[in-house]
Amino acid sequence: MTDSTTDHASETVGDIVAVASGNESFSTLVAAVGAAGLVETLQGAGPFTVFAPTNEAFAALPAGLVDALLLEENRETLVKILTYHVVGSKVMAADVASGDVATVEGSMLSVVVADGVKINGSSTVTATDVLASNGVIHVIDAVLVPADVDAAALLA
Repeated sequence: MTDSTTDHASETVGDIVAVASGNESFSTLVAAVGAAGLVETLQGAGPFTVFAPTNEAFAALPAGLVDALLLEENRETLVKILTYHVVGSKVMAADVASGDVATVEGSMLSVVVADGVKINGSSTVTATDVLASNGVIHVIDAVLVPADVDAAALLA
């Protein structure tokens, strides 16, 4: 006899990339992960926590910025931005606490838990605990950019 949590866990078969690819809301993120050459990394053993911006979050960036980021000559900047959305451990929503969190990129994210969860004061977590075989995805409504990245310079 199995309980419902066991049944639910057995349904989680895809890795972070597979789960994101199966959700149309992440098509821009999935394209960016491919352009950055991070597919194999995010298909790896993990565990990972990914703060995943929606297509709407990418659309809110300055006009032309997403296209500029996807260019081969801007790959290093794209990798920095994308890995800034990844934490090298699995953190479920129930375990999220206010404080600074180290990212795979190397910088810190500021997490504030109060009336929901805010990342860096500018992005709100809109959905949590999207399970994958190698971690978890939390959906966010804005693209996070490390402080040392001048994304606007790509448009000059």
